[in-house]
Amino acid sequence: MQLGMVGLGRMGANMARRLMRGGHEVVVWNRSVEKVEELKKEGAKGTGDLDEFVKMLTKPRTAWVMLPSGEVTEKMVHDLAARFEPGDIIIDGGNSKYTDDVRRSKELLAKGIHYMDVGTSGGVWGLERGYCLMIGGTDEGAKTLDPVFKTLAPGIGNIDRTPGREKYNQTAEQGYLHCGPAGAGHFVKMVHNGVEYGIMEAYAEGFEIFKNQTKEEVPEDLRFDLPLVDIAEVWRRGSVVSSWLLDLTAAALAKVPTLEEYSGFVQDSGEGRWTIEAAIQNATPADVLSAALYARFRSRQEKSFANQMLSAMRAGFGGHKEPGHEENAKNG
Repeated sequence: MQLGMVGLGRMGANMARRLMRGGHEVVVWNRSVEKVEELKKEGAKGTGDLDEFVKMLTKPRTAWVMLPSGEVTEKMVHDLAARFEPGDIIIDGGNSKYTDDVRRSKELLAKGIHYMDVGTSGGVWGLERGYCLMIGGTDEGAKTLDPVFKTLAPGIGNIDRTPGREKYNQTAEQGYLHCGPAGAGHFVKMVHNGVEYGIMEAYAEGFEIFKNQTKEEVPEDLRFDLPLVDIAEVWRRGSVVSSWLLDLTAAALAKVPTLEEYSGFVQDSGEGRWTIEAAIQNATPADVLSAALYARFRSRQEKSFANQMLSAMRAGFGGHKEPGHEENAKNG
């Protein structure tokens, strides 16, 4: 099917490429025309003019907005809605706050426009690996967009099927899921990122304990100069704590065992904070997730090996840069 992609950053451009590889027609828009031209050379149609972009879309139109959350996305959704007609679909695939999705959905529904929110995970690796998609919005919109979601998602791949899942939603094992009405997709992605913070912090603290076992405070016969690079690798092989985040950690340590190229300044893009807000609102204890968020705040005040490892993991899955480099990416 045809889809318009608005925003050609690290994820938006690669999502457009994956869709084209899957046989879809993609129309792209980006503020920087150079990126539009680059995608046009690869088979996309495109323009830097929003009015022209809308005219290039076949009715009923579908546009996927892949821009930083906040005012930029808010403005683009409304700019598209002003040009769209009943039956058209607008998708926000960034990291917007779920409460904004609920509001936008009501505003667009009054115009007959479907609004879908899609939490998108996969980072800079999504082009080859596929993207895990957490979808919110109408049943009709989800059904219409199923071919797009199926192409973007990773598919079952070489992951063993979960015993007993036969009676449950079959798209989940393909890597995409319609989670519920507007806001549900970004709510699930929000908590996903909060959990991500906790897992990353656990790895980081564990490896810092390893590193600090050579300190003078440790009795001499208990001091171990441990091979961190090899520990990360052996944990990848059959351990219950193996994961893609550990894969990225092992790769970063193999490249620079001291992680000296990372300052340890670790950004948070909002989802961790919103997860804690939701936990407070529904009175759910979230000790680990809260501590992981505060650890990111602390990273901006002090340098440590643990924080350098967190920064290395973020760079590994999302291409996120520390302050002083290019602007931090917003999708984890």
